[in-house]
Amino acid sequence: MATIHGIDATAAELNALAMTGYGHFTSMHVEDGAVRGFDLHLERLVSNAKTVFDADLDRDGLVADIRAAIAGSSGSYTLRVTMYDPAINLGNIGTVAAHPVPLITSRPSGGGSLPPLRAKTIAFQRDTPEVKHVGLFSTLHHRVTSKKAGFDDVLFTDPINTNISEGSTWNIGFITADRHVIWPDAPVLPGVTMALLQAAGAHDLRSVPLDELGEIPAAFATNASIGVRPISAIDNHSFDPDHPVIAELQRAYAAIPAQRI
Repeated sequence: MATIHGIDATAAELNALAMTGYGHFTSMHVEDGAVRGFDLHLERLVSNAKTVFDADLDRDGLVADIRAAIAGSSGSYTLRVTMYDPAINLGNIGTVAAHPVPLITSRPSGGGSLPPLRAKTIAFQRDTPEVKHVGLFSTLHHRVTSKKAGFDDVLFTDPINTNISEGSTWNIGFITADRHVIWPDAPVLPGVTMALLQAAGAHDLRSVPLDELGEIPAAFATNASIGVRPISAIDNHSFDPDHPVIAELQRAYAAIPAQRI
């Protein structure tokens, strides 16, 4: 499925996204027509459209487009809404008023639970980290490099102070020796799953230096597709993937009511 306003997208319409690659998106896990944090996904699209395109999205129209795209579907899958302007190209970008449209696509959700994640740290900060934009080359290149080194994914650290920030497409949280949940206070994408968990419990936000990892017993990754996934290793540091607080977070996330689209 690849639709714009309920109609199958044409090759000509997709050309701007393929050749210019300027836009932003959100991905959500749909279960029988409902999404946890659906309002937060909408808020992300609206706020990012203002940042990227200086455009005000029609929120009601956006919801109608999403409903039309998933009409008749069932089960669980990942839905992505990408905002871009088919009329923008390398020559006119920044000189014409943008009119972003929603390209709505879907893909199957991964079946079953995922094994604990092993991440390799790399000193890097994404461009405009607060926006979920389509500029993924550097992020994916670092993921490839990490996989070639024997890890599952990459974890970014600040190039200047080495504080931990975020994973390639996920947020990271830590559990301290006294069972407190902490999130890195760093330039990161404000993930929907992270926001839902923060609203559901008493969590702390503070800097997490790389050299502090040896004092931390457990860590986990979050995003809309994976929920809460244990982390078993970061570089040469091992963590407890069966820590009871991780199980508590997974139960808390599962208990959050999904919103009907």
